[in-house]
This record gives sequence, C-alpha cells and structure tokens, in this order.
Amino acid sequence: MAEKLLTDPTIKNAKPDVKDKRLNDGGGLYLLIKPNGAKWWRFDYSFEGKRKTLSLGVYPATGLADARRKAEEARTNIANGTDPSNTRKTTKVAKQLAIENEKRLDAGLPIINSFEHVAREWLNSISHIVRDITHQKKIRRFELYVFPVIGSKAISEIKSPDIYSLIKPIIVDNKLETAHRLHSEISAAFSYAIAHGFIDYDPAQAVAAQIPAQKVKHRAALTEPKDVAQLLRDIYNYQGTFVVQCALRLSPLLFQRPGEIRQMEWKDIDLDAKEWRYYVTKTEVLHLVPLSVQAVAILEEIKPLTGNGRYVFPSSRGDGRPMSDGTIRTALKTLGYDSDVMTAHGFRTTASTLLNEQGWSADAIERQLCHMPRDQIRAAYNRAQYLEERRRMMQSWGDYLDNLKNGAQVIPIKKAG
Repeated sequence: MAEKLLTDPTIKNAKPDVKDKRLNDGGGLYLLIKPNGAKWWRFDYSFEGKRKTLSLGVYPATGLADARRKAEEARTNIANGTDPSNTRKTTKVAKQLAIENEKRLDAGLPIINSFEHVAREWLNSISHIVRDITHQKKIRRFELYVFPVIGSKAISEIKSPDIYSLIKPIIVDNKLETAHRLHSEISAAFSYAIAHGFIDYDPAQAVAAQIPAQKVKHRAALTEPKDVAQLLRDIYNYQGTFVVQCALRLSPLLFQRPGEIRQMEWKDIDLDAKEWRYYVTKTEVLHLVPLSVQAVAILEEIKPLTGNGRYVFPSSRGDGRPMSDGTIRTALKTLGYDSDVMTAHGFRTTASTLLNEQGWSADAIERQLCHMPRDQIRAAYNRAQYLEERRRMMQSWGDYLDNLKNGAQVIPIKKAG
C-alpha cells in the first residue's frame, strides 16, 4: 500500500468543499477537511475484525511529519496486538488522574486509589456504627502507624511484607494489643477494597500468624476481706491533699471506673436523693449510681471546698480541669500498693468479687458496674428491674466496708432474698 502521498504545500493549499473531503497519505492516514475549513488528521485501521478510526490531531498544530509519526506508532501497537484507541484512552485517563491527584495533594487529600484513600473511605463507611471516641482512635492509629508507611502506595500494589514491615516495630515494642488491633483494622480496610472492586485479595491475612498471641493481664485487685480491710485502714491514714483523700476514700464505695470518678461533676449529684447520675461515654448510657450514707458523708465533707466549681475532684493546678488520671494510682503506690498488687480500676474487681460471694444478684452487680447488655431492650429492663436492689446493695456494701475497716469479724453470708 502506497504511503507518504501528501506534501506540505498540498495540505496548505487544500480548499474545503461543501462536504467533508479527504486527502489520503496512504497506510490508513488521511487529512479530513471540513466544510468550515478545519483540517483533522485521521487514521483508519482494523483491529480484531473491526474497523476503527483514530484522531491524530488538528492541522497545522499537528504537522504532516507528526501525523505520520503517530500513525506509525499506531501501526506498531496493532502489530503487537494492542488497540491504539485503548492505549489513547488509558493515557488520557492517566493524565486526568495525575492532574486530579495534584489537586488533591495541594488540598491535603490522599491520592486516588492509594491505600489511604480507600482506608479513609472505609473509615467513613463505619462511622455511623461505632462510637465517636472509638472511631477517632481508629483514625489516629492509621495516621500514626499506617499512612506514613503505605498510605501513598496504590492499594493494588501493597503486599504482605509491606504490612508486616509497619507492624513489626509495634511487636518489637511489645505493644501486642495495638499490633493485633491494627492488623484487624487494616484487614477490614482491605475487605472493603475487595467488595468495592479495588483489589482481589487481602494481603493482611498472611501477617496474622506473625503477630505473637497476647497474654491477657488482668488489673491487680485485692479480693480477700482481710487484705481489703488493711487497704481501707491505709486509705484512711493517707496524708495527701484533702481532695485526693476524699477521692481515694470514695473509690471503694462507688467502684465506678477511675476516669468517671475523677471527672465527677457537682451538677450530676443529688445529695438529698442520694444519687449520682452521669453519662457514661464508654457504654453511651445515662447511668444512675445510688449513694450510700458513707459516700454522701464524703461528698458533703468536700463540698465546701470544691462545691462552687465544676468538678468534685479538681486538679491541684487550678486550671479548671479534673484531677489527673494518675492521681489515685500514685496515692496507692505511696501507701505501698504497687500496680501488681492493687490498682484504681481494681476497686471494681474487689466489689464484684465480694458482692457475688455475698449472694447479690449478678445482674444487679453488672448493672452497677455499668456493664451494659448488648440487647438494648434487656438493658432498659435491667435499669428498671435492679434499681431498688442496687440501692440496698450499695448501702450494704458501704456498711460492709466500714465493718472491715473497723476490724470486725465479717463473715460473708448469702443475703436474704
């Protein structure tokens, strides 16, 4: 087939007709002249039995030599089994993607189809089914450990060694809980990617077996009555500040979570009704704690000092914040109780163990600890069903601790029904 039939003067001097006109250069290349004078380079070819046309540019921006070069590239692609139209589309998409990613990077956004892009899509997709504080922790773990290492990589290019490389330092630091949690979250992000067509498999699966099993370590707590008795006497001999003295003495009486006690607010306390009502962020419920006469006495004692402020136990720095989270732990350590013997959280274990031994309803104890049933209907039922029992239980517990502290021979007896 004849090629290179055209010359620059021929093209330059070509005039339009009332209809489209072709100037053939051979080998499928021709110049299409429109009635309005526009001149377009076209390349006709066959691929897999189908006739196709490829646009190669506009004359004179694309000259004869450039048009012939593009046509030759197209012929080479065809000879190699590649459709030049698809190559053109792929190149165009890649250019558009590059432009879009530049804009995203300038705006502080992850590039499209990167691991960070897909992982943030997954995080957004689950935001309505997890507590806000939990969701923020997930995001923080990805931002701290994952995105700096593989965030900018295309998700389809990430392999198992890439994931293990970011988890290994966490294992070396013996943060096994974090390692397991992070691996689970990374795997969940890949599951989302599979479901949405980004990838075909989860490279995090192979990493699971490389993370050592975590040994469950329970928070230390005293559960023998004689040991608890000595602890109570030591607490009442504590020589720290008055605010810390009161917080320390109240902790075994209420056995709520340490963070809840240190952030206790006066607006939530009704001393006349002997109740403390507050919102528990961990379980997202409004919790009612019946107050024994012993607990009320401690609160009445500290009220003249802190009652005009927000918190029952304010920070000693006077900065408007509650007592720091390590205060009770430090106080216990000052009394000789290291964290492997007794912890601030351990008061919950102490109360749960001894109250169960005394025969109180397990449901009432769990409800008092604010261990909520997953079934919301049952949770509402428990709230109504066990309140009066919990009032009796909390007063009995306060009396029991008083007797222990005072050295009485207290023998656990099953409570009367």
